[in-house]
Amino acid sequence: MLERIKQSETKKLEAYLRSRSDDLSYEVLSKVQLILSDVRQHGDEAIIRYTKAFDGIELTSLRVSDEALNEWAAAADEAFKEAMTKAKDNIIAFHEAQKQNNYLQQQSLGICLGQRVLPLERVGVYVPGGRAQYPSSVLMNVLPAKIAGVKRIVMITPPSKSGQLDPKIAYAAQLAGVDEVYLAGGAQGIAALAYGSETIPRVDKIVGPGNIYVAAAKKLVYGTVDIDMIAGPSEILVIADEGARADYTAADLLSQAEHDPMASAILVTTSSKLADQVCEELKRQSEQLPKQAIIAESLKAYGKLILCETLADCVEVANVIAPEHLELMVADPWALLGLVRNAGSVFLGYYTCESVGDYWGGTNHVLPTNGTARFASALSVDSFVKRSSFLYYSKEAIEAYGSKIVTLAESENLQAHANAVKVRM
Repeated sequence: MLERIKQSETKKLEAYLRSRSDDLSYEVLSKVQLILSDVRQHGDEAIIRYTKAFDGIELTSLRVSDEALNEWAAAADEAFKEAMTKAKDNIIAFHEAQKQNNYLQQQSLGICLGQRVLPLERVGVYVPGGRAQYPSSVLMNVLPAKIAGVKRIVMITPPSKSGQLDPKIAYAAQLAGVDEVYLAGGAQGIAALAYGSETIPRVDKIVGPGNIYVAAAKKLVYGTVDIDMIAGPSEILVIADEGARADYTAADLLSQAEHDPMASAILVTTSSKLADQVCEELKRQSEQLPKQAIIAESLKAYGKLILCETLADCVEVANVIAPEHLELMVADPWALLGLVRNAGSVFLGYYTCESVGDYWGGTNHVLPTNGTARFASALSVDSFVKRSSFLYYSKEAIEAYGSKIVTLAESENLQAHANAVKVRM
């Protein structure tokens, strides 16, 4: 079920995988730009109008009341609530360690330099509606922001046909500590967060996954606000040695293939025997899964198998592809970890399937896709802070170093810069 390609074709595969992000066409961007401009000009009226046009729902209010949120959250299953509460503890424990401190450097002549780490004031979290219900993503997006010290966290989500939130989403919002919830989806929701409306506050940063129109809207409002990333289709790359079990390996590949027809599942291995066994397991297991059609389409288009001579070669293939999820399903994963340069998140050993990180372990599952792990990072506490430097020079310091500063300013023909120093000397 996996197309076999040569290690020498890795660069071609890299380009092929990148092509999945080409859906943000000029046509899509043009449509979204019109929506953004409309919401910017007409606020709530435009949001309500687009909600009726796209979702078939006529809203009378965008804000979800605390009473309604409590009622919907109470309907969530108790086993789900218990699991989410423990997952929250794990996520907090991991992200607390990411917090950075301010620092101060003191030098001679009364010179002080330093940096302050400051939380963003307001953050907007987009939560998809429809078939894509991901309460775990609510925790992953909100909790690092809370730990960073963000004062106001706003969640928007498309309204359902009943006008209510899914109980799991409502409970996740409560558990994570979302301050306000609004019924607004699609590009119009992103516009509301970026520009503000009569009801929905303007934020400093927008995070959270969405469809192609949400992705296009986030791309277009970037600069007016910050965003987390332009997320593409999900992907997993599994490096497996001869000791890996075929059923484990196939199950992990399928865990990504079920996401989307454009999701990518790649096996890189040194064992041709394992490769054959995994292909058999993929067929057997996929026949027992409810999303067979999506899996089949995904594996046909983006499921690949690469045989390498050594495990080091396998890691080099991974570094070129820079996958969102990288599993090191080998006997000694720690020996390979140091060779990994490009991956969103790495899962070590035969038993650490990607699902552990998605739901439970505590590491963040909002990860760079489409090869952007070459330069981008997972969502973290750092995503919700900014850094501001400060500087203090005494009279003695400016007299000691002022002539050097003047020389540098005059070398750039900026006489007013130089004069600002001269008047103090």
